[in-house]
Amino acid sequence: MLSVIRSTIEAVYERRLAAKLKGLPHPQHVGIMLDGNRRWARGAGLEDPREGYRVGGAKAVEFLGWCADSRIEHVTLFMLSDDNLHRPAEQLGPLIEVIEETVGNISQPGHQWEVEIIGSLDLLPGSTAASLKSAAQQTSGRGGLKVDVAVGYGGRREIVDAVKSAFEAHRAAGMDLTDFIETFNEDHISKHLYSSTGRDSTDFIIRTSGEQRLSGFLLWQSAYAEIHFVDCFWPAFRRLDFLRALRAYASRDRRYGR
Repeated sequence: MLSVIRSTIEAVYERRLAAKLKGLPHPQHVGIMLDGNRRWARGAGLEDPREGYRVGGAKAVEFLGWCADSRIEHVTLFMLSDDNLHRPAEQLGPLIEVIEETVGNISQPGHQWEVEIIGSLDLLPGSTAASLKSAAQQTSGRGGLKVDVAVGYGGRREIVDAVKSAFEAHRAAGMDLTDFIETFNEDHISKHLYSSTGRDSTDFIIRTSGEQRLSGFLLWQSAYAEIHFVDCFWPAFRRLDFLRALRAYASRDRRYGR
């Protein structure tokens, strides 16, 4: 009975909060760090970590719906870092398996989302990289919400790869590299970041699980991003928590270093 009352009160509060957010500033590009799946599973008494990952994967699909409803244009989901690839096989295998499932679900025809996989896919098992690319390709030209899924991703690695790509493109065009060094600037890096259409600056980064660090997420893009940390684990993240995060964003005075 108490849970029913609590749910009813929460639903009313959620509707009121959503109404108050209308007309307030909202982010265009949101980065979300889906943290705490294994810890949530342990707390729920689940022995198989896949269950935590699967609940977290379903939450990712739900979250994208919330973002679309909130007129957000671009979302980056941080699912697997390049550092995570050093985890023991018994931890990494189930996580990669669920990431493939989740990307497949996100890419289903019923969603008006255009998906791109970003990160060092060459670090992943070949079958996984092929599966992720195939699922994302099905959404090409779909329009709507732009969704980047960061897998095997590291912010430092992305910047290094962007510099390499910029110089390689210049060399391939037969231009003098010495001259290029003299004119090299931030735009050259921005143009060669992983996301083909998501090279804009990130407005807002949310991290669940109570951890308060970026762990290399969108290092270049987040120079002036607002950061919001949430105590709950990712599978327990609610639309109410998301709306509260948007309220926090709307209250920030964004001066961009000025």
